[in-house]
Amino acid sequence: MARNVYFSQAVRSEQHLYEDLVIESLKIYGQDVYYIPRNIVNRDNILNEDIASQFDDAYMIEAYIENPEGFDGAGDLYSKFGLEIRDDANFIISRRTWDRLVGLWNNSIDVNKPQEGDLIYLPLSNSVFEIMMVEDEQPFYQLSQLPVWKLQCSLFEYNEENFNTGVDVIDQLQTLVSYQVGIDITVTDGNHFAIGETVSQIVVEETIDTPAVTVYGEVQTVTKISDVLATISLSNIGVLNSDVARSFLVSPVAITGSENNYSATITKIYDIGDNDTNNVFPSDSASQNVAFEHEADGILDFSETNPFGDPSENF
Repeated sequence: MARNVYFSQAVRSEQHLYEDLVIESLKIYGQDVYYIPRNIVNRDNILNEDIASQFDDAYMIEAYIENPEGFDGAGDLYSKFGLEIRDDANFIISRRTWDRLVGLWNNSIDVNKPQEGDLIYLPLSNSVFEIMMVEDEQPFYQLSQLPVWKLQCSLFEYNEENFNTGVDVIDQLQTLVSYQVGIDITVTDGNHFAIGETVSQIVVEETIDTPAVTVYGEVQTVTKISDVLATISLSNIGVLNSDVARSFLVSPVAITGSENNYSATITKIYDIGDNDTNNVFPSDSASQNVAFEHEADGILDFSETNPFGDPSENF
């Protein structure tokens, strides 16, 4: 026979009480973390990958770390590429709190739940974790409801993503770990570029048959030498409308900023083997980038648009 209808686990008042107790426990035993939604700029619909991503928002929310004895994962490993830190962590967050602080009605995200690929910044260890899986059925239907999400996360590996969350301690991670190119510039009338500004340079002029080739990058550091001289570093360098195999910053072609349309002339582009007089970009004596670059020049012909095929098949 059917179960007794007078004994029900789906009593709304009991569910609300249980959820309130869960939220109170998270506020007592949890940690303040920043939830950072991922914004996919350009998706590869064939391989279903995110070609370029950026992180524009950060929301503080309480989360319980389900690892009382430390982070899980493989830990610290020495490999042929150096030291690798493979830490994992499980974060438990309240659904109601997430909906109120982060959810669909508070921003422009598409799905009203945490997504794989979003980030968690943990101020306790000053580390960023990437959500690998969202478990939505643990604990399993307590009082016939699901009050929390369990986020299974791994330590985030930076891959030239753009951070512009407005939280300085998070945005500074891009400056610390991104690949940057240092250049000396001469500005006009003391109009220096600002950190975070996008600068661009036309390396190939537009013609009737072909569009202009433009190189762009984001300013990460600005070191003012004088009113007209400065050394800056650029990250997230990319090329627009490129039909050539290799395009990069060219000296002494002018670069233009996106905010106030200021312009400057490049006087030097630093190689990793260089050591500038201002000691802004000191050389790395242990690096072999220049040696690899010279070795590669004898193997690949970068003037070809199809270096791995038949020379007669150049596009």
